[in-house]
Amino acid sequence: MKQDFQVYFRLIAYLKPYWGYAVLVLIGFTLSAATEVSIAKLLEFIINAIQNKNTAQTSLFPFLIVLLIFVRGVGSFLGDYFSALISRNLIFTIREEVFAKLLRLPSNYYLENSSGHITSKVLFNIEQLTAASSESVQTLFKEGLITLGLLGYLLYQNWRLTLVILVFAPLIGYSVSKAAKRMRRLSTQVQDTMGDVNHVVQESILGQAVVKGYCGQTLEEQRLYTHSMANLKRGLKLLVVNVLNTPVVQLIMACSMAIIMWLALRPEVLGNTSAAQFVSFITAAGMLSKPIKNLTTVNEKLQRGLAAAHSVFEILDLDGEKNTGTLQPQLKGNIEFKHVDLVYPDGSKAIHDFNLNIRAGQTVALVGRSGAGKSSLVNLVTRFQELNRGDISFDGHPIQDIELNSLRRQVASVNQQVFLFDRTIKENIAYGQLGDIDDERVIAAAKMAYIHDFIVTLPEGYDTRLGSQGLNLSGGQRQRLAIARAILKDAPILILDEATSALDNESEYFIQRAFEEAMRERTTIVIAHRLSTIETADQIVVMDQGRIIEQGTHHQLLEQRGAYYQLYQRNFEE
Repeated sequence: MKQDFQVYFRLIAYLKPYWGYAVLVLIGFTLSAATEVSIAKLLEFIINAIQNKNTAQTSLFPFLIVLLIFVRGVGSFLGDYFSALISRNLIFTIREEVFAKLLRLPSNYYLENSSGHITSKVLFNIEQLTAASSESVQTLFKEGLITLGLLGYLLYQNWRLTLVILVFAPLIGYSVSKAAKRMRRLSTQVQDTMGDVNHVVQESILGQAVVKGYCGQTLEEQRLYTHSMANLKRGLKLLVVNVLNTPVVQLIMACSMAIIMWLALRPEVLGNTSAAQFVSFITAAGMLSKPIKNLTTVNEKLQRGLAAAHSVFEILDLDGEKNTGTLQPQLKGNIEFKHVDLVYPDGSKAIHDFNLNIRAGQTVALVGRSGAGKSSLVNLVTRFQELNRGDISFDGHPIQDIELNSLRRQVASVNQQVFLFDRTIKENIAYGQLGDIDDERVIAAAKMAYIHDFIVTLPEGYDTRLGSQGLNLSGGQRQRLAIARAILKDAPILILDEATSALDNESEYFIQRAFEEAMRERTTIVIAHRLSTIETADQIVVMDQGRIIEQGTHHQLLEQRGAYYQLYQRNFEE
């Protein structure tokens, strides 16, 4: 309960910049609540006027009704409009914060959480926050003020009868609290199962070629059905709890009203109350049921919103990538690994006691079977993963002392899995920090990557917009766009992770020549299976289970007739 209050007040704190709008909301709902109480008083006024045959007052009655409805309309507009304005701004602010946080979380978070669940939190869960903030506050203000106004009026008219209603308040509170616990649990389950649904949809869309190729449509439909059904069942359970909670409260209110009616007909209770006052009292008491019913819906909104708030603040409270470094040196490209260890969360070692010295301008090739730790090692260079033991230094500066963006700006990489954005070709080559580079340099980089001739054949050339992940391009074309992006970055350190695996022999020949120019006077780390990519390297490092088992030039390692020789004999196919 204490944690819920902390989360709720933290959520409400986001509304502070909109306190001016909140004042207008309060004014609007106060006006609206005042008109509700005025209805009961107006009945007393007209009944007295009719009994006293006061023509002036009865003539005033139609005007008062119009005035009442006008004031209620103004109040409702102020309250509903500005509360909605606050609500949408709240969603905008928190979504921006969560997205910014996601972009700065360490890579392990994305390994441990599916993209479907992450996007569900950004899109679905955040939307639910309005239920715990603006929606619930709106209902509490609007219906709460009406309830307080009517209770105040009832106490003024006959405090003894009003006590009957207040006696039932603890019973209503107990019913609401019991429903709250159930609603919270079900709301969390609804949001989790929505993440499962989102995950299945994303996987099926991104992997649609595999789904079609292996006739997996029925399988994916069944997966979606299973998760959607789980979401539906929990959503219906939540609905049942909410729907049952309201009539239970209304039944309690009906019991209190029955007792009031029974007591009110007793002369000793009614006393000298006039007929007009009696009708006014009964009307006001009857009007209580609607705001109290609406207040019970706050419980469902609050639990739904708080469940979402817990999941959203869980992301915001995660530690981002460690960026304690302050140095921003202009790197030459000297890299040294000393007794480096990298341990995965499950306890297995990806890199173990790794020692390597790379001089500026050298080309170092990492070879080994799948799972040897090659990609994990280059992830340490860019700090996509943090080492557990040992030291990595650049030009003598410990990697932890270098500001993170400064480090990454000076490392260009081409990965085995190329990712392209649904933007123009030019925007994909000149991405991020390269966005302000002039067109001539973009074209020059494309020519070096041997993709320029293809681009100019397109109807819109460099302004051609790529589809999702650039899937309308061939694998080799996507690879060459990524290579052009790396060449344009012009960084002192270049990482090629299976950079030519998707190219045909002719493309690889031209790309290899382009990279010979690009790698000149740059430190290059190459991960490749193809012999042509690594035979000219200054150093070849053979890895197995995260360790160096052999090291030397191509000819030196062949003469040793060890692990590298065996890989060479098998043409690096394993």
